[in-house]
Amino acid sequence: MRAWLKFLSFMTVTGCLGISCTGRIGPAGGLLSGGGGGADSTGVGGATGTTADTTITTSGSGGGSTSGPATTAGGGSAGGGGADCGGSPDDDADGDGFSEDEGDCDDCNPRVNPRALELPTVGGEGGDAPEPVDDDCDGIPDNVPEPCDGDLAIDDPDPLNAARAIELCTMSSDPTRWGVVSATWMKVDGSAPPEAADKLASFHLGHGILDGFGPNVAPRGGVRLLALSSGAARQDTDPDFQSPSGFDKGYSGDLPRGFPRAPRGCVDFLPGRPEDPIAVEITIRVPSNVHGFSFNTKYNTFDWPDVVCSSFNDFFLALLSPAPPDRIDGHLLFDHEENAMSLNNAFIDVCKCQGDSPCELGGRTFACSLGLRELLGTGFENRAGTGWLVTTAPVEPGQEIKIRWGVYDAGDGTLDSTGLIDNWQWIVEPGVPVKTMVAPPPAAEE
Repeated sequence: MRAWLKFLSFMTVTGCLGISCTGRIGPAGGLLSGGGGGADSTGVGGATGTTADTTITTSGSGGGSTSGPATTAGGGSAGGGGADCGGSPDDDADGDGFSEDEGDCDDCNPRVNPRALELPTVGGEGGDAPEPVDDDCDGIPDNVPEPCDGDLAIDDPDPLNAARAIELCTMSSDPTRWGVVSATWMKVDGSAPPEAADKLASFHLGHGILDGFGPNVAPRGGVRLLALSSGAARQDTDPDFQSPSGFDKGYSGDLPRGFPRAPRGCVDFLPGRPEDPIAVEITIRVPSNVHGFSFNTKYNTFDWPDVVCSSFNDFFLALLSPAPPDRIDGHLLFDHEENAMSLNNAFIDVCKCQGDSPCELGGRTFACSLGLRELLGTGFENRAGTGWLVTTAPVEPGQEIKIRWGVYDAGDGTLDSTGLIDNWQWIVEPGVPVKTMVAPPPAAEE
């Protein structure tokens, strides 16, 4: 059983499994084990599709199929709800924080309650399919949320719609229910946006809900993605596009928690003051049956190759609060050398060397193995970026978390950077690492 769970984990977090292509569901085992092969800071190992157990096949909108033994949602026996575990209706027999009187439809199963994530029931080949489980006790088994970004405008000012653009679709105004509690636009240090009307207008050009980033970069979940930019978060065919070569918006901010971060191998690095910073912070109540999450990011920088290992070191960041136990500052986006996301990061691989590959610049080495294709139509042509990455982090079931994504220029407001965020997924299996790695291509591209 454990072998199949790890394979299921790999397919869910790094690709698509059934309804999880909408960006909500998946255990963590595959990222810990690499599925059928090793996973490290530069890639994800391959996955094997069969185990010694009986096999099943599930498929979803992302294409492909997985194999493994039969299982059911909710973490318990199929059917679940309605079992009598003794006691009175106001007792919390399974210790999940909810009694029958408070809406627990299966007080024998701590993974089933009104604050749980609805999981799709998975059945095996041969025999009867397991009965669907109503994990969240809303009366409808297997009603997993659908993507919610289909009709969002590029310049939508509502930060809650920024959450929807990355597949955080469930909103929560009730403390007993999981979901997005609030979302706020801010600078990367947590302070408010600039007040002057002209600077505020420029600030809001720094976020956009896009249907892609150029013709060769598609969303990883739903049909749109969130872009944050120290310039304009637009493709070069979009209204209000500004070239990332020099869109100085004329405001500054303070350093975010844990920054500046001197890149390894860069001599006499001096941090630059944040210029044109922008961030969104989303507060989320975690489902009671969840132990982690993942999301995809992609970074583009106009700094490369001109200012490698200099004070003009723009950053793209993700900060989690409460911080994971082994990450005091809560920072999640870093390579195997602990370099934060900037032009000096080891994941910079969408680029082209002037001479032979790899490039040696300022004491850093860049393989540039992905070429320039993913920069076409973005304004970053002939500059550099990363491919799609996947980041994972642990959470405590039922806790309230804040995650802040942001971008800033360093030292001056020119030579901009743009970060893309998409495809939030919950992870239900414990043991989730804090890790960023190269995401495998979507199934259709493999």
